[in-house]
Amino acid sequence: MMISKLYSLHFETTKEYAQNLETLLELIAECEENSFVVAGEVCLTGYDYENFEAMVDFSEVALPKLLKSSQNKTVILTMLARDGGVVKNFAYVFHNGKLIRKQPKVRLFKFGEEHHYMESGVDEDVAIFEIDGVKVGILICFEIRFKDFWQKLEGADIIAIPSWWGALREQNYLSLTNALAIMNQCFVIASDNLNEECCKASGIVDPFGVEKRNKKQLLLSHPFDKKEIRKMRRYMDVGIECE
Repeated sequence: MMISKLYSLHFETTKEYAQNLETLLELIAECEENSFVVAGEVCLTGYDYENFEAMVDFSEVALPKLLKSSQNKTVILTMLARDGGVVKNFAYVFHNGKLIRKQPKVRLFKFGEEHHYMESGVDEDVAIFEIDGVKVGILICFEIRFKDFWQKLEGADIIAIPSWWGALREQNYLSLTNALAIMNQCFVIASDNLNEECCKASGIVDPFGVEKRNKKQLLLSHPFDKKEIRKMRRYMDVGIECE
């Protein structure tokens, strides 16, 4: 499978988890084969701490349906799930009907009280991995504020950012996601949610820093071509490896 198109998805997360899952599956079904799809952070449940156990358990309900939906596609989103005796916010990477990676959130957002409900991963969890020859990195929401993570993902072709980003800090989100694409000379797919408290600034930024934002579209697409990455890295040589 060769990745040919990138997709950013966003929609409003409701208290009805099953309906959120159906919405997500319908959007994934609209994406072309050989696509790379990023949905928002905890888009199936939100941070529904009042129903904490149900929220965590729903990851097991969603898992088989998400596996099926990823046939001939790559799908990334986050869900809260148990890891031994603790709960973590994992970025799940589904590829061609298989779960190929679970990456825990390393930097928890204390303003949102995440540290009271879940455990963090470790810095080493943020790393580049490959999907069919494409180098991929993931930063979960708040993690894009940490410059050391930008350096850890230097050389990635695509950086996926599933987010639940506050509306009051929309400009921060726009500036950081644009700058990340420019600094690392790669494609950035940032997917927020359409909830009132979120900034709703999902989008795709290319290696030249040209942005496309979803705005009210639930689904935004952009062609993927590694030549665009090579072109930028050769044109503006800042020392990033160019294959």
